[in-house]
Order: sequence, then structure tokens, then C-alpha cells
Amino acid sequence: MVPKGNTTYEAKAMKRLNNLYEQIISIDNILLADTLARKGKSRQTGIKTFDNNYDQNIADIYKDLVTKEYKTGEYQTRTIYERKERIISILPYRDRIVHHAIMNVLEPMFVSVFTADTYSCIKGKGTHKASEALTEALKDEQNTLYCLKIDVKKFYPSVDHEILKQLLRRKIKDPELLWLLDSIIDSAPGLPIGNYLSQYFANFYLAYFDHWMKEQKQVKYYVRYADDIIVLASNKGYLRRVLAGIIKYFYNRLKLHVKSNYSIFPITEKIGADFVGYVHFRKHKRVRKTTKQNFARKVAKGINRESLASYKGCIKHCNGKHLIKKLTSQNERIQRSRHTVSKQI
Repeated sequence: MVPKGNTTYEAKAMKRLNNLYEQIISIDNILLADTLARKGKSRQTGIKTFDNNYDQNIADIYKDLVTKEYKTGEYQTRTIYERKERIISILPYRDRIVHHAIMNVLEPMFVSVFTADTYSCIKGKGTHKASEALTEALKDEQNTLYCLKIDVKKFYPSVDHEILKQLLRRKIKDPELLWLLDSIIDSAPGLPIGNYLSQYFANFYLAYFDHWMKEQKQVKYYVRYADDIIVLASNKGYLRRVLAGIIKYFYNRLKLHVKSNYSIFPITEKIGADFVGYVHFRKHKRVRKTTKQNFARKVAKGINRESLASYKGCIKHCNGKHLIKKLTSQNERIQRSRHTVSKQI
């Protein structure tokens, strides 16, 4: 059960939205959703199969939504390895169309609830904007002497379905739309990583916590990207109290737990805040060490222009000009060497 809030924002948030389902299931919206869902992915096998009987498949989606016979398809999973092992869930293409159809209508509602301090799943924001916000905060040296860095233990798998449904009912009263959202939420444990809707549900799950931090606790320097959270303050004692409040809020209201590797540390010339891929200091930021090592390993093997451009795009947002120059030169030497060997063969 989600306790009723008493903040000014939560009182305003009780104005709920109705009559949205008809907008979502309109043929025009479904066709738009299809266009967005296939963007940059038209070569995928699932989309090609869908296109073999395109008109009928679109008609079936519409019929299933109108008659409320729609059921989420079976998930396929695959494991990816980045900083850590993650299991990605992939839905059939028709379900991805439905998710986009929902978000075409609901995105403004989600965004209206998010505070200025959260940066995931919001157009015009993202990791680089989150990094810029932290960089800007660190300019206030007196009030950012110490940093609290936390994230949520197994966040996506730990999202409680009943709590999420109650939170959605704070903003939505359309019973047909709530039926559809409930059916998608209940289609898998927690929130499946890889679902288009999951990222918005996850951000929304913590949205009222953001308001609590800013309006109830009046935390001045607070930045959140998904479940990665940074709080800055002038002293450790204050951050310890903030941490205790977060742990209590998570447990009592959201059934979440803070990871045991949380830390409170001073921001110095040698110690920065590791956040959204960069280590942030007061006057500069560096790319995360693991990213740098990964880039160097791939360059040593020789990578294509597209992969090289991707790493350059990451590094150009920090003090990494010399790193880019060094690794680019190394990659060019490797490619020239390969070309020479292939000609000789």
C-alpha cells in the first residue's frame, strides 16, 4: 500500500487523466507507433515477418485492443555484458507497436510528473545533460564538499507491481487504459529490462520520491539518472541523515533497497564523483576508467569507423582529447598494417 502523500505537489497531482484509451487504440496512432517502433530496425527478422502480412497484423492489433482481448506475447531473453551481466527481454514486434502507441499519448503525462533533477527517458535530457547538471553543481564548492552516491539493489526486478499500479492511478482514471497498463505490468516479474515501457515505468516509480527529496527534504543538489543517485552537501552528517531517510522511504513506500556499496566521500582534486560514465571533478571530468580500458582493448584489436565514432562521441564530452588522439592513431596504424598484410596475401 502506498501511503498518501501530503506535499503540495502530490495534492496537485490528484487531478487525473481520463478518456485516453480511444486515442491510444486509434488506427492513426497504431500506424504512427509502427513507424516509430521500426525506426532503424527494419532489417530485424521479427519486423520482416510482421510485414509479410502487414495489413492483417495491424488490423489484429486494433481488434485485440478494441475487444480487450490483447495479451502480451512471450518474451525472449538474451544476456549482454557491459559493466556487468544483464538479461535483456525482447517482445514480439506487435507488442512493441502497442508500447509505442501507449507512449505516443502518455509521454506528456509522465514528463509532467518528473522533476528537473531526473534525466532518463526524457527528450532533450539523457546522460550528457545529467553530467552537465552535476558539473554545474560542483561549481558551488562550499555546498558540495561531500558526495553521497547510491543506486538501488536490483532495481528493475524489484519494482512492485501493486505499488506501480497505485502510483499510476494517481494520474490516470481511465479504466480501459488502466486495464491495458495492468496487463502489461503483470506480463513479467518486476520490470523487464529492454521493454520500451519499462524505462518509463521505472522512472515514474521514483518520480514521487524525487518530489519528496526536493520538496519535503529540501535537498539542494540532487541528480538522478534511472536508479543512480547523487546528492551533494557541505558536510557528511547531513548526507548520513539524507541516506537514512532514503533507505526508510525506499523500504516503506516502494519496497526497494539501497545497494550496500553506497558511499559518502569528499570531492577533492584526486577524488571525483563517478556518474553516468564519467568521473566528475570540480574543474574537469574524465571518462570512466573501465570505459577507457574497454576502448583501448577494442582499438588494440582494430575496430571499424562506426565503433570508433561511438567511443569518440563518449570521450568528447569530457577532458579526453589526448586519449582520442592516441587511440585513433593506434587504430589507424593497426588498420594500415592489416591492409598491407591483406595485399601481400
